[in-house]
Amino acid sequence: MKTLQRPLEYLECEELRDHHGNNSARDDAGHGCSKFGGQRFEEVEIGKASCTVLQGIECCGDRQFFRDGFPCIKYSGHYFVTTLIYSVLLGFLGMDRFCLGHTGTAVGKLLTLGGVGIWWVVDIVLLITGSLTPEDGSNWNPYV
Repeated sequence: MKTLQRPLEYLECEELRDHHGNNSARDDAGHGCSKFGGQRFEEVEIGKASCTVLQGIECCGDRQFFRDGFPCIKYSGHYFVTTLIYSVLLGFLGMDRFCLGHTGTAVGKLLTLGGVGIWWVVDIVLLITGSLTPEDGSNWNPYV
């Protein structure tokens, strides 16, 4: 029996459930994500979400089901270009790390004036290479 793929515009899907790194909980539930984020395509997990067919849409199958193929990505207001500008202009004061939520290391960077300039340059390189990311594990917002 062939299953028809329902178009997303006819569905209302819930947000992906966060299992906080617990792969077995995700597998037992059969949906959600064990980790959100990832700065490269290969790092992003794909999860299942609970979807319901909208009212007024004729449906021959189940009206509520799990649908696969949703990327485990969340955004929380962090912009790469803005953070890079902060890092270049005010990185010696730890402004970039404050903006990303790394408060402890930001205070250390502030008190040492960017590790006498060394930490400042290292953080710019870490940002560009994708090694310095938001503390909450969210992804960079795609637009400035």
